[in-house]
Amino acid sequence: MAAADSVAVIGLGRFGGALALELEGAGTEVLGIDLDEEVVQSFNGRLTHVVRADATKEEALRQLSLPDFDRVVVGIGSDLEASILTTSILLRFDRSTVWAKAISEPHAQILSQLGVEHVIRPEHDMGRRVAHLVRGTMLDYVEFEDNFAMVKTRPPREYWDRELGTTGLRGKYGVTVVAVRRKGGTWDYTTAQTTLYDDDEIIVAGPTAKAELFSSLL
Repeated sequence: MAAADSVAVIGLGRFGGALALELEGAGTEVLGIDLDEEVVQSFNGRLTHVVRADATKEEALRQLSLPDFDRVVVGIGSDLEASILTTSILLRFDRSTVWAKAISEPHAQILSQLGVEHVIRPEHDMGRRVAHLVRGTMLDYVEFEDNFAMVKTRPPREYWDRELGTTGLRGKYGVTVVAVRRKGGTWDYTTAQTTLYDDDEIIVAGPTAKAELFSSLL
């Protein structure tokens, strides 16, 4: 089951189930694992493989070839003990890259202390993202670590009908316009010769506070 482009998703609740279906839809082979037989049946035929198993049992995970998977997602959230036990077993396999869902800050800290590099807090992360959108005029927002963000917004009035190379925008605001989409068109990279218009959408990259400030300009 552990093909080159396969992912194991343990826990097929709202988060794990949606993630598994999205991966499957993108062409990735998915092994879905859940303890609830009704849940397993609901995903039958929708994922490459779906099985009922107790992921807190090392032998069960070995029988399902979990040590051979390069990528495993632990989507268990409501059962803290099961999440921690399952994650600790996967980390002992010493091969998989593990993503694990956390439902609280203490849960996230425990997972990090276990050695999980990718701790996911869906509600928390989405809440932060939406808060940024609500506060400003951004159309979309993605924040990376180390205080860096990419923002989808519209060009401020002072930059309408001007080539980017003539604006001095990066020196003034500390951000870079990396892509543009004309009305009804598709996204394309910008160059110094790219002219911005009032009905364009643009993607701006830079330090979070500066990207937010630029997106708030009228």
